[in-house]
Order: sequence, then structure tokens, then C-alpha cells
Amino acid sequence: MAVNRRFFLKSSGLALASFAIAPSFLKRAVAQSVGASKDRPIIIAIFQRGAADGISMVVPFGDKNYASARPQIAIPAPRSGSADTSIDLDGFFALHPALAPFKPVYDAGHLAIVHAVGSPDNTRSHFDAQDYMESATPGRKGTPDGWLNRYMQSKKDAKASPFRAVSMTSTMPRSLIGDAPAIAMTSISDFGVRGGQGGASASSFEALYTGNSNDALHGTGKEAFEAVKMLRKANPQQFAASNGAAYPRSGFGQSLLQIAQLIKADVGLEVAFADVGGWDTHSNQGAARGQLANRLQDFAQGIAALYKDLGDRMSNIVILTMTEFGRTIRQNGSGGTDHGHSSCLFALGGPVRGGKVYGKWPGLATEQLYEGRDLTLTTDFRDVFAEVAARHLRAANPNAIFPGFTPNPSNYRGFITG
Repeated sequence: MAVNRRFFLKSSGLALASFAIAPSFLKRAVAQSVGASKDRPIIIAIFQRGAADGISMVVPFGDKNYASARPQIAIPAPRSGSADTSIDLDGFFALHPALAPFKPVYDAGHLAIVHAVGSPDNTRSHFDAQDYMESATPGRKGTPDGWLNRYMQSKKDAKASPFRAVSMTSTMPRSLIGDAPAIAMTSISDFGVRGGQGGASASSFEALYTGNSNDALHGTGKEAFEAVKMLRKANPQQFAASNGAAYPRSGFGQSLLQIAQLIKADVGLEVAFADVGGWDTHSNQGAARGQLANRLQDFAQGIAALYKDLGDRMSNIVILTMTEFGRTIRQNGSGGTDHGHSSCLFALGGPVRGGKVYGKWPGLATEQLYEGRDLTLTTDFRDVFAEVAARHLRAANPNAIFPGFTPNPSNYRGFITG
């Protein structure tokens, strides 16, 4: 009986990563030597999907209108000796107590915060806002590629590794979709073929895809297997967490652990992506403790572990977080917050000029709010992305990365040292 590909893929336990690439890429790339590059800039982008509440993450306790807008869910102002109050940063802003793992990085000058940042588009749709942020074209649907993919297109590398861009997600994120090659995988261990003894399953798959010269997929299997063998040889999973780093056992924590392993294995990673959901807190948001605090604890512990684990390697790495929009300033009747406008983001790494909250604070008085309900935008997220692209990733032409928008260095917040 002839074995077709669909049957084989289903019955053999195949688990190949999603390649957003043309087959010829693998053929070319696996023939290249990755080589160590100690000065290769790396970005790790982390998307908080669901619209994270910026003024609970980075609390403007110095704004007299903050606490009264949130009688049950305001995070208490800093108070020495209390674990349930915010953590003072500069006398006006403070971290949510669940973000305590960030404080040592902030104090060391390698964590920066940009507040009142977001999209100039006024949509309150999660789907549209995420699409606009990942494509970096607010208000424009149908943009074919993502901003990180356009960065790679603008900085072509003939010797690039198949693992130049990796997303630790089940599907390719919008940020990495485009003509430049990228890979999505749920885990390093699933990047390959499982099942079969003595490599029988893998051999059968390779033969199946190379046996028909007229097949449109001729050679693709062999090229994919070359990438699999490359990763297997590098064996990223041999690298345990270093420097006492302890990653959460959550899916998010384990994604970050595997990004660290890929970096340590020197497989040519330049762009990494992960996301984490659970930020749509319409009800029972909580204050210092509760639903939001639990999400923030996992978020902070994971990122702090990644920073600690990579140690000296962080000298040329920037971890950049983002969320599609923020939450309303006033709490709702269910003890939560609804879809808002601006939020905040975090940047960590050696190239980060940290220990500071960047951006112009717009104020929380009713007349200062966007549409009378939301934190007003004072920093366009594209200016933040452009600063990272130009000053950290060394993009020679940031304009090519942000169609319809002209990055202006005078609008950069100055949180990247480059």
C-alpha cells in the first residue's frame, strides 16, 4: 500500500516546526556555518496579549487622582516593611509588588520603563490593536508583513542561520510574518521527528519527501531535516539555567528558558519572540493580590530569570515587552477595568539606559484623560520600536521597517545607549 504524506505525518508523530520560509532558504542556510558572533545584537520581544493594565504595573502613586479612580483596586503607595504596597522607583512611580523581581535590574540601571505608550489608533478591539502593533502600521489592515520581519528584510544576511528568528509559539506571530525566514516552535524538543526505533521514522519521512522529483515539495523534507540535525548537534537543551536563575514552570517561563538555551547554543539567533496571555481583566482584577498580581508574578519571575540566566550575554541583548493597549482609569462595577488606550512597556538589557521611567506623564484628571476615560498617549510605540531597531539592532534604514511613518530620532526617549 502506498503511504501518502498526510497519513505519514499523522501516524508517525511528526512534530516539525512551522517554517515561514521558502524551501530554498533551508537548502541555502544549512550549508552556511553559523559561527559564533559575540557582538551580534539580539532582541527578545514579549507580547502581553489581552491589554495589560499599565497603571497597575507601574503605579503613578504621585498623581493625586490615581487612588480615587480605583477605590478597590488601586495599588497602595509605597510603605516600608509592607509586602502589599507598591515598590517606589522615583517618588512618583512605583512597581506593582508582584513585579519585585524587576527592582534589582532597575536599580542596576538595566531596566527602563516607557509609560503612556501605545498606538495612535483608537481601536478597542484586541484583534485589530494587536495586528496594528505587530505590523507597526496603526489603522492599516492588510499590511502583509510584521515589523520584525521587515527589520530582517532590511538587514539581509547571506550567512544567516535557519534559526535567525524563532518564535516560541504554536503559530507564527504577526510580528515575524513576511519574506524573511522565521521559525515557530512550541518547544525545542518538538523540533524534529519523534517515534520509530533507530531513526526509522525519520528516514522514512526523508525518503518520502525526496522520492518524487516532480513533486512541488521535492527536497523540502531533506532540507528541513538538515535544519533539524543542525539543532540536534547544537543540543540547546544541554544548557541548564545558570547563575541561580529559576524559571517558572508555566508555559511562559519555559518558553523563556528555551530562548536562553538557543542563545547559549549559538545557533545564530537574532530575533526571539514569546507571548503571554491573561491580561484582559474585566472583572476581579485585584490590587496587590489577586488575578492581575498572579499574572504579573509569572511575567516578572520569567523575565528576571531570563535576564539572570544569560548573565554577561545580556551585554548585547534587549528584552522588549509590549501590549496592544491599556485599561480604563476608573474601575468598573465588577472590580475590573475595561479596554483603554495607553499602557507601559519594559526594556531590559545591557544596551538599556535604565533606572528611569521614560515618557511624558499626561496626568489622570478627567480633563487630561483620552476620551475622558483613558491614559492619554504621549509616546507612539513606533518611536520605541524604531529606537531599538536603529540604536540596538543597527538598522541602517528604519524607514523601511515602518511604512507610512518616518522615525525621528528627536522623538526617541533615549533608553537605548547606542
